Amino acid sequence: MNKWIIGARPRTLPAAIAPVVVAVAIAYPDFNFINALLALIVGLALQIAVNYANDYSDGIKGTDMERIGPTRLVASGLASAEEVKQAAILAFGIGGVAGLYLSIRTSYWLIAIGAAAIIAAWRYTGGKNPYGYRGLGEIYVFVFFGLVSTTGTFYGQTGQITIEAVMAAISNGAVACALLAVNNIRDIEGDTKVGKRTLAVRLGDTRARRFYMFLIFIAIFAAFTVTIWAALGIIPAIRLLKEIQFRKGKELIAVLGSTGKFQLILGALISIGTLVNV
Repeated sequence: MNKWIIGARPRTLPAAIAPVVVAVAIAYPDFNFINALLALIVGLALQIAVNYANDYSDGIKGTDMERIGPTRLVASGLASAEEVKQAAILAFGIGGVAGLYLSIRTSYWLIAIGAAAIIAAWRYTGGKNPYGYRGLGEIYVFVFFGLVSTTGTFYGQTGQITIEAVMAAISNGAVACALLAVNNIRDIEGDTKVGKRTLAVRLGDTRARRFYMFLIFIAIFAAFTVTIWAALGIIPAIRLLKEIQFRKGKELIAVLGSTGKFQLILGALISIGTLVNV
């Protein structure tokens, strides 16, 4: 597989795709293809950018040397730190241009929100005091890959924000946080050794797994307030809850992928349920 595809971490991309799909479905009577496409480009570009930025920052700090997760470009030597940094800047640039055009078409307030998202993405593991090393990464993920991505896309379609869009945003944000949670549960031992105090490290293995379960519950509950179709999400959720209890180490890589698929499934259920009622 191409190293840049590996570095983009495809298993995490549902966190960027689902919010756009769900928001467009809820706003369907006011569907605007260009705005939806721009929102999708922004979401994917920022997700890929933060993955490359994380790879670069952790790589130069040496905190990736103890990981047991998927291959990282800098730590593995597949790409130099400068190459990965440039890839992150390029992805940020693509997202920034698409976001600027979307702002011009909708509201200039989105420029400030987009700038905040880019700064927060870089500061996640970058800089002298990255907040991802202090157990605050879930806040960034919930806000920008849940609340902002979903309601921002919805606003780009309708020019307003509704309670349905907010609840769908909470659902998306909870699953996005679950993606980060399982990733950090897998790396508790390695992160502890290098002083990376993620929320999973702070909570400890058992409580971190319970937190993951709580996030899945919140995701389904919030989605159910939008449409009863979301109740079908309990079926794949049961498998996730079993897996997170018993899988350890590299086995959790598969749980990461399953969590991403769950976000797509739950997003599809919200979208179908919403469209059926149109």
